[in-house]
Amino acid sequence: MEEALRLFRQYKDSVYRLALSFTGSVQDAEDVTQTVFLKLLETKPVLEAGRERAWLFQVAANECRSLWRRLSRRRTEPLEEALTVAAPEADRAVLEAVGRLKPGDRAVLYLFYYEGYTTGEIGALLGISQSAVTTRLQRARQKLKLTLEQEGIHETGI
Repeated sequence: MEEALRLFRQYKDSVYRLALSFTGSVQDAEDVTQTVFLKLLETKPVLEAGRERAWLFQVAANECRSLWRRLSRRRTEPLEEALTVAAPEADRAVLEAVGRLKPGDRAVLYLFYYEGYTTGEIGALLGISQSAVTTRLQRARQKLKLTLEQEGIHETGI
C-alpha cells in the first residue's frame, strides 16, 4: 500500500496529462487516471525499479483505448477550461493547436517531448511499431507547424 501511495504521488500528474492528451477531456482523463491507480492497487504487480512509470503509462494508454471503444461519441471539455489550468498564457496557442490534432498524434507528441521517451519506448507503450511512432511524430509536427503558421505564429521551434 505504501509503494502504491508513493507511485501515486510521484506519477499521478504525468498519468493524468497522458490521459488528457489521449482523450482531450478533463473528466475522461480523471477517470482513466483513477482506473490506472486502482489497477495498481488491485493487481499489485511486481515492478522493476525504474520501470514503474512505463507500467503506469502502458496501463493508461490501454485504458484510453478501452474508453474510445466504449464511447460512441467522445465527450470533451471546452479547451479553454483546460488551458486555464494547464498552461501559461504564452503556451496557449500551441496547446490549442495540439488539442486539434488526432488523439494518437497528441499522445506521441506528449510522450516524446514532455515525458522524454524515445520512439522505440513510445511504440512499446502504445503497442505500435517504432516506424509508426516516427511517422506520427513527423505528421503531427507538420500539422502543428502549418496550423501555427496559419494563426500567425511563425517561430514555432518545430
